[in-house]
Amino acid sequence: MLFEIDTLSSAPIYGQIAACVRRAIAGGDLKPGSKLPPSRDLARELDVNMHTVQRAYSQLREEGLLELRQGRGAIVATGRVAPSARLNSLIHDLLYEADAQGLTTAELARLMETMR
Repeated sequence: MLFEIDTLSSAPIYGQIAACVRRAIAGGDLKPGSKLPPSRDLARELDVNMHTVQRAYSQLREEGLLELRQGRGAIVATGRVAPSARLNSLIHDLLYEADAQGLTTAELARLMETMR
């Protein structure tokens, strides 16, 4: 299943939905031009509010990963999106994990600097 959310996670549901799409794009499961489920259908499938799905889709549009077209829905953007999609996915996952462990962004940055 492309979309899996954890209602017990501290990560917001819209962020989890967006992360699922990022991972699918980065992993090649979603190719440029692929159509995503309509927000209403996905919300029903995940048992979440439709606006939650729309927020995830909007975030992905702002990142340049999706094109949102009236009447056509959400489509994976064409062009070179895979490298940035993979990096975005990793960064978002890292930020969610750091937040879940109680790390601030500054603490995470210091930790990353020690890894260089």
